[in-house]
Amino acid sequence: MIVLQVIPQLDAGGAERTTLEVAEAVVAAGGRALVASQGGRLEGELAALGGELVRLPLAGKNPLTLWRNTGRLAALIRREGVDIVHARSRAPAWSAKWACERTGAHFVTTYHGTYSARSGLKRRYNAVMARGECVIANSQFIRDHVAAEHPFAEARLRVIPRGVDLQRYDPAAVDAGRVAGLAAAWSLDRTRRLLLLPARLTGWKGQREAIRALGQIKRHGEIETPLLVLAGDAQGRAAYVDELKGLIAAGALDGDVRIVGHCSDMPAALALCDLVLTPSNQPEAFGRTAAEAGAMERPVIAADHGGAREVVLHSETGWRVPPGDPAALAAAIEGALSLPEASRAEMGKRARTHIASEFSTATLQASTLRVYHEVLHSPS
Repeated sequence: MIVLQVIPQLDAGGAERTTLEVAEAVVAAGGRALVASQGGRLEGELAALGGELVRLPLAGKNPLTLWRNTGRLAALIRREGVDIVHARSRAPAWSAKWACERTGAHFVTTYHGTYSARSGLKRRYNAVMARGECVIANSQFIRDHVAAEHPFAEARLRVIPRGVDLQRYDPAAVDAGRVAGLAAAWSLDRTRRLLLLPARLTGWKGQREAIRALGQIKRHGEIETPLLVLAGDAQGRAAYVDELKGLIAAGALDGDVRIVGHCSDMPAALALCDLVLTPSNQPEAFGRTAAEAGAMERPVIAADHGGAREVVLHSETGWRVPPGDPAALAAAIEGALSLPEASRAEMGKRARTHIASEFSTATLQASTLRVYHEVLHSPS
């Protein structure tokens, strides 16, 4: 079996990580795993897993670029004898669909987000992600969204949640030296309790709300003000970083918030913290960060919408609060940090059990291979 996954880039992100995990599964099953992409920081990991990068300009949305990429992908499919093309993003999905129509290769898609559609034209553009012979939804939330937006695809929908590598995200696998090294690199005071918000720096991920919530906690004075770490790549959003710095200064929080940039050792970061925040003010398709935190036995306070409702079980493995509500977020943080440490530790153990039973990488890989075999052996 030769599988070609198409994705614009191979930088940090849930779709990119899943691309690597599926490539690993295809290689382990004795197949070839090709990835057409402009590349990025995950190229080395792909190669180490046995995947093969084919560098193509797949990030562009210009119709002429899409048409040229159709020819490039069709030539690649014929040259390498590709059986299945698996599209993970809209622009390259159009090129991939047309290339499959030219060559007879099978076409599979994964619907990775809600893909806002404020017009009929945008809805038609998004619909390519529902045109696969099988359409994978990465959560029940996304499955329901696709069924509502594109009813024609309902019979072809398969729910395969994103996976967590339970060996990498295992508290027992993270030694104290890694944790101490990261704390030193970030200049953290380890006598303070730590809140971690791991997400790229963009407005919808909720960094503003977290800073405002911390300001309320400091003003309330009911608990010692914890330290908030914002760990994520700004991806060129200098104006947003400046806005966050302004909020920090306005709230007199200069000694209480760290903006540390991209983190390459997320298991150590999660081991370092007391609570993880995922206060996105738009619904997460799945909630990979919350799942990774749960695997590391860290309670999560998440926004109460989207895929987070499947990942975080309220008052069992963490807490869910109304999105865009700093006061509710502050109250949840105060309540969580007021609990005995043993109670939070027990909640963390329940979180790992939940993630291990529902959201492992191994389950994602096996389920995706089953979809591939279903497509290859379908009668049509």
